[in-house]
Amino acid sequence: MISFRNIFKPNTPKNTALAASIKQVVGYSPKKLYYYIKAFTHGSTNQKDSFGNPISYERLEYVGDAVLSAVIAHYLFEKVLEGDEGYLTKMRSKIVSREHLNEIGKELGLSSFMRTKIPITQFGDNIHGNLLEALIGAVFLDKGYVACEKFIYKRLITPHVDIDLLEGKVISYKSLIIEWCQKEKKHFNFESLKDVGQDILKHFSVKLLIDGKTIAKARATSKKKAEEKVSKRAYFVLQGKIDKTS
Repeated sequence: MISFRNIFKPNTPKNTALAASIKQVVGYSPKKLYYYIKAFTHGSTNQKDSFGNPISYERLEYVGDAVLSAVIAHYLFEKVLEGDEGYLTKMRSKIVSREHLNEIGKELGLSSFMRTKIPITQFGDNIHGNLLEALIGAVFLDKGYVACEKFIYKRLITPHVDIDLLEGKVISYKSLIIEWCQKEKKHFNFESLKDVGQDILKHFSVKLLIDGKTIAKARATSKKKAEEKVSKRAYFVLQGKIDKTS
């Protein structure tokens, strides 16, 4: 295992390569590279800092989530002058939805920067959005709010945010399925199954039953993700009926 004394040295081949990759994504050379190293380090590496704390992207993901939410709130406040609080909140949720962030993180190829002992193929799609938020957190701590805001506009808002298109975007397929079942007076149940996969990363399997009939099955790295995934599959099975009654 690489010690914390070496992991943050900027002149190692691995860190030099990371700095070059970061520059391509954010448009500048990192000033404090250690933030970006943390942003792309998974807990499975079992690395710790000088205080004995685990090195992982999760804390930076938390920071990035908060900064991204603030930037998007400001953007919508200035962009949609007629929108009330409810509308602005709904639109922000769509822009920062896990699915939307996953798409952007995947497009940027952020998973290729990650340091982990678990094969990338074992992670679900959410890893892409998680790393994007961690990168935003690193940019914020390295360069400050204004630079971070510019980065978010460059990589997220300008190329990926279309208010008209987002108005019709589904935030949660699970909520949509539940609302439809309640409206149509149908009995639904998300049933957990025993996962028999051999993946290193623990997975959860779920099937969705409506009026006692299995509509879809799915598995993911958490029960919540599996329920959302199975709901999305169920939506496309029942789309004709759902759209007809909506």
